[in-house]
Amino acid sequence: MLERHELETFLTLAEELHFGRTAERLGVSTGRISQTVKKLERRVGTPLFARTSRSVRLTPVGRRLHEDLRPVRLQMLAALERAVAAGRGVHGTLRAGFAAPWSGELLTAAADAFLARHPGCEIRVREVPLDGGFQPLHDGELDLHLTAFPVREPGITAGPVLAAEPRVLLVPAAHGLARRASVCLEDLAGVPLVAPAGANPRYWLDAHYPERTPTGAVIPRGPVAATWQEVLSQVSAGRGVSPGAARGARYHPRPGIAYVPLRDAPPVEYGLIWPTAAENALIRAFAEAVTGAADVRP
Repeated sequence: MLERHELETFLTLAEELHFGRTAERLGVSTGRISQTVKKLERRVGTPLFARTSRSVRLTPVGRRLHEDLRPVRLQMLAALERAVAAGRGVHGTLRAGFAAPWSGELLTAAADAFLARHPGCEIRVREVPLDGGFQPLHDGELDLHLTAFPVREPGITAGPVLAAEPRVLLVPAAHGLARRASVCLEDLAGVPLVAPAGANPRYWLDAHYPERTPTGAVIPRGPVAATWQEVLSQVSAGRGVSPGAARGARYHPRPGIAYVPLRDAPPVEYGLIWPTAAENALIRAFAEAVTGAADVRP
């Protein structure tokens, strides 16, 4: 029967094909690696590696042993991870919310990766309307929400920024601003702004849907929209303009809407939020999974 260190030594050397790198990865001396391999080869009764002064390679028997043992190690690691997760309380159902389609895709991708490691959990992903604000978290309907910052809510923890998107202005295609290469916040003076209302706090609306330009000119309110589809319909119909993230142009292309860069506005920052009092191992673990998925997505 293989001991754990023999299994790790053989599989690591089969991957690295270099005694020095194998020793470095396992934190032991090259002599210890050589002794372990020789002991294993004596047990098998034939060389597992062909060694020269310049190279190391698997023999046919070694290659077959590697193919047989590699799934065993993966199963062992998965079992250990499940045990650690259970010990830390990573179990149960988590409800995650999003507003923008791309953030829904991110949560779904993170959930797939997370459930592969924690099959005993359940992740439910649902859309939150624009006018829902942070109320689903306050009401206990969600455990986690991927949303646009800023978030300064009592009893709500905000994680790090996961994505920052250049800000654009959604403009009716026939509007004069649609022909510009870019616009600035002062260009919003006197132009009706399509914006959500509902449960969104005042500071959040001010950050995304200001009522005045930097010099104090009034930005009038246009129609109220509860969802992104309503925003798109109102803008396309020529009833106003609306700020958004540049990524929206890929998700909501419409002939009646132009996405014009808003050159002097800060980027839209997105991150995860969750109820502080309800934070647990499952929320922390899934937040880490979403962060990891965000790092590899464009």
